[in-house]
Amino acid sequence: QVQLVESGGGLVQAGGSLRLSCTGSGRIESINALGWYRQAPGKQRELVAVITSGGTTNYADSVKARFTVSRDNAKNTVYLQMNSLKPEDTAGYYCHELSAGYWGQGTQVTVSS
Repeated sequence: QVQLVESGGGLVQAGGSLRLSCTGSGRIESINALGWYRQAPGKQRELVAVITSGGTTNYADSVKARFTVSRDNAKNTVYLQMNSLKPEDTAGYYCHELSAGYWGQGTQVTVSS
């Protein structure tokens, strides 16, 4: 049973953009608060952005003004728009539904210099 499905990762040059999507399915009829996390090789998983059920957002300092988290409740989907990407943004990106505790399978983002 797939609960959270992520998509949108890929390879992009520095300065480019990507949009990640996280869609709830199965038991997740509606996504409440959701966090986007990332984990680079050899590093701990870190919280990148959070959006509440009411649309309030918060960001890690490292991505402020470059990343935007948003949601489309009709599509049960949360997005992470990533602009001005840097090589240090390279990581596996994971969405995490904060109330039920579900994790997505992850999507790889690679930023070349």
